[in-house]
Amino acid sequence: RAAEAIGFPVVAKLIGERLAHKSERGLVRLNLRDAAAVRQACELLLAQRRNEDGDVRLLIAEQIAGSRELIVGMVRDPQFGATLLIGAGGVTAEVLADSQARPLPLGANDLDNMLDSLAVANVFGEFRGQRAMDRATLAKTVQAVARLAEARPDIASIDLNPVIVTTRGEPIAVDALVELGESGATSRNVAAQTDLPSAAHHFTPRHSDTNMRSLFDPRGVVVVGASTHPGKFGFVALHNLLAAKYGGRIAATNLSRETVLGVQCVATVDDLPDGEFDLAVLCTPAAANEEVLRACARRGIGAAFITSAGYGEADEAGQAAQARLVALGAELGILIAGPNGQGVVSTPSALCAQIVAPYPPRGAISIASQSGNFVSSFMNLARASGVGVARAVSAGNAAATDVADYLEWFSRDDATRVMLSYIESVVDGVRLRRALAAANARKPLVVVKGGATESGARAAASHTGALASNDRVFDGLCRQLGVVRATDIDEAFDAAALFATSPLPRGKNTAILTTAGGWGVVTSDALARDGVLQLATLSTATMTALDALLPARWSRNNPVDCAGGETRDTIPAVLEILATAPEVDSVVYLGIGIQSNQARLMREGGFYPDHGLARIVEYHERQDRRFAEAAGELAARTQKPILVATELAVTEAENVAPSAVRGQGAMCYASGPRAVRALAHAYRWSHHHEVIKGQR
Repeated sequence: RAAEAIGFPVVAKLIGERLAHKSERGLVRLNLRDAAAVRQACELLLAQRRNEDGDVRLLIAEQIAGSRELIVGMVRDPQFGATLLIGAGGVTAEVLADSQARPLPLGANDLDNMLDSLAVANVFGEFRGQRAMDRATLAKTVQAVARLAEARPDIASIDLNPVIVTTRGEPIAVDALVELGESGATSRNVAAQTDLPSAAHHFTPRHSDTNMRSLFDPRGVVVVGASTHPGKFGFVALHNLLAAKYGGRIAATNLSRETVLGVQCVATVDDLPDGEFDLAVLCTPAAANEEVLRACARRGIGAAFITSAGYGEADEAGQAAQARLVALGAELGILIAGPNGQGVVSTPSALCAQIVAPYPPRGAISIASQSGNFVSSFMNLARASGVGVARAVSAGNAAATDVADYLEWFSRDDATRVMLSYIESVVDGVRLRRALAAANARKPLVVVKGGATESGARAAASHTGALASNDRVFDGLCRQLGVVRATDIDEAFDAAALFATSPLPRGKNTAILTTAGGWGVVTSDALARDGVLQLATLSTATMTALDALLPARWSRNNPVDCAGGETRDTIPAVLEILATAPEVDSVVYLGIGIQSNQARLMREGGFYPDHGLARIVEYHERQDRRFAEAAGELAARTQKPILVATELAVTEAENVAPSAVRGQGAMCYASGPRAVRALAHAYRWSHHHEVIKGQR
């Protein structure tokens, strides 16, 4: 009777509280076209019931026709709370794993961005005679899921799978699964979500600007526990402070009052004058640190970097000691960095208060990392590339000051142009989300996230729970906020270097100039694979101007391949044409260094400077300097990115070409693909923020 009332064809399902993935057990029968077929299907379904299934019922429903399927769901992420998931749906949802996650609530563009980011996105447009999916109707479904998640915190996950998109483009949910958790026992972060994602106004710094200045721009630094042994932290910290030529007052303590590296130590912090030191670097045993902090407070010291281990990373006793440390710092009004950290660098103050190398050149990148080794890696890249650092800090155990605190402060710091961070574990997801939102709203933020290959899928009954890995949720958060997420430290530094040294692209249209065809092909392939930028279509005026400079065999397309026809003035002239063309937003120049590389071989070949080699070597090197200078001048004049790439940046770093690019204050990229990847990150960030500005 139910089937006849609905109208054939219908679907029959066996349902129950313990039945999750019905299709996998054959508990869904489709295309039932008459009463006899329905009766037979129901009998077969009931026969498949198992004892562990508990109470079951039969459901008869209208059969919805459509070949396109979505999954729409919600899951409680342990760090970020209620999270929406959209992806390719149906029985292959977990196999395809083509989905996007965003913490709730969604921003104005999140739903469209999620759908457009799916690998199967084109299927939900006009497809094989079917209408494009009605996104407005899907938005209503998503809003309903979000409202339910907010109203019922006891719901652990929601699956609408599949949501069938009809030939008319109407999305209709045909199956639902709601998984309940313990009432009130879901993520501790859920209650704090209601004011997001407009979170830039809701992050509360744990430390005053004065305390942060004590850490990064101190008037004086004291190394507590200085040692004469060159292998001890107390020696290395003092050595690095002196080696960087820190300009403030330097003091050190040592119970034996020894002289270390020319610094006459006092016995304790209490022996120092009042009000002359802002930062203490503690290289003392954990057991001594609480009394040291009290002495620091008596001398007006506002920040302490604690290198000592044996705290929260150790055992229960260490965790208790760390808790006491945090409470004491709050009581005394001292910012505690660490413990178990490597130190702090601040090039505007010539400060290298760390127990490891290196000390980077001065620049505009500020680094905050949960891993001290990653701080060193980023600073090594800064030294190699010449793209410098403003501030750098390893959070250590982040007992009282975490990466969120540093990033938010960097975003308000005049010395910082771009922030760079390595994040591995998330303790308070909502607080981190607020900090990322606040920081990235002001300045570009580039993040590397560790643990990206960990599935993170909880053993839940829902498809959504299986798909919403911790990494997928974090990736969705970065997309939601416009944070640049890089896959590794090289990609991250490449992107940060562009933000630090280059104008940002105003559009997608990219011109590639190459002196060899293969480089241009590989770079344009990388650009296309990323799917963010596009090759600029050169106008008739631009093509005519290029024809006048290049031989008839040139590529007559973008990438612009000079085909070996460049004269002494060709490269600067072609760069000028491309950079000033209104249809071009960015230029990537490949091939610098060929001449100076030959010059190097001529210098080393045993015949130099005879046979005219001195003259030709000087000419080759002068040409590459001209090309680098032309790129730098055009970037400044046109306010467009003009990126230069050559493998010589890493294989022959002292080659005249990459050296000349560095001399322009720019990043010389190691390859064309790395350059366009960095450019794509910059475009995504600038485009996201232009869109957000337009909504305000």
